[in-house]
Amino acid sequence: MSEAQPIVKCLVWDLDNTLWQGTLVEDGHVEVDDAIRKVVMELDARGVLQAVASRNDHDEAWARLEELGLAEYVVLPHIGWGPKSESVRRIAERLNFSLRTIAFIDDLPTERAEVAYHLPDVRCYPAEQAGGLLGLPEFSPPVVTVDARRRRRMYQAGFERDQEREKYQGADEDFLRSLDLEMRIGKARDEEITRVEELTLRTSQMNATGVHYSDAALRSLLSDEDHEVLVVSMTDRFGPHGAVGVMLIEKAPRAWRIKLLATSCRVVSFGAGAVLLRWLTDAAARAGVHLAADFRRTDRNRMMEVAYRFAGFTTARCACLASFSPPEGTECLHLEPVRQDPPATMRVMAPEPLVGGPVTRWR
Repeated sequence: MSEAQPIVKCLVWDLDNTLWQGTLVEDGHVEVDDAIRKVVMELDARGVLQAVASRNDHDEAWARLEELGLAEYVVLPHIGWGPKSESVRRIAERLNFSLRTIAFIDDLPTERAEVAYHLPDVRCYPAEQAGGLLGLPEFSPPVVTVDARRRRRMYQAGFERDQEREKYQGADEDFLRSLDLEMRIGKARDEEITRVEELTLRTSQMNATGVHYSDAALRSLLSDEDHEVLVVSMTDRFGPHGAVGVMLIEKAPRAWRIKLLATSCRVVSFGAGAVLLRWLTDAAARAGVHLAADFRRTDRNRMMEVAYRFAGFTTARCACLASFSPPEGTECLHLEPVRQDPPATMRVMAPEPLVGGPVTRWR
């Protein structure tokens, strides 16, 4: 898609005479056309989240969605009597999505006009277009990744996790232990590269250089014996977080260079970046090599600089850095690693010593 028209990340449905046929409060019994059901299921498979903004009694409408087998596809139901523009705005805020990636579909021109007036970046569609949404380019991502196919389940698990955190009365570290968190670090597989590229493109706060590696560039490094492209994923008792990080490591006889380290902002609160650096520091210490790390300051990645400094990286010069040629404008930080204790809040399953060996638990 062009910059002016990005892929839709969430479609917000009206219910009466849009998602289903009829008006619930008047007809009492409404049905969903098979063609619309297909649209809902296929959008879900493509990774497009779906929400509801409807003027109805919440309990009655939600019960009908459950009876129709569609409630599970709805990540955020806003069913009540307020303005639909407010519902759409709150949905976008809850998902942390730009309004430019939100779409709204409703049978009433007045409702579409109200949303368009207050939220001009939201794309609005009449109900009669519902059956044709699958053929529109803005609902057709060029590549559907593994994470995209389970995006709805990941967001639903995230909402459950957030609710649990709000209720938890103990220390933050105790809550993290209660999640049964597991981090897995492994060599990127061919089908994961698109998601890895997406992480380098979209992650700004936890991206050490701000550099975007293209799909082609990443694939070319998969078979390069001097580089390792590592993907980081996480799960907990609520479900998968999906791929949440990427590391690009250049290996030399005396040092490993972190050319790229990026983690999703969704896992900052779990300390994922710090855990990754501790694991890599420990692996380097066991391998008897130093660590180097590219770092380029941007207007948003102060958190990444703090993470490197907290891990012990400095600007000190070392002979091992002679093997590397960082891009202009990029610092090459240095660390002489020592063994690290594994984290107390999660299990880390990772290759031994870096990739060549079997996956083992960091102990």
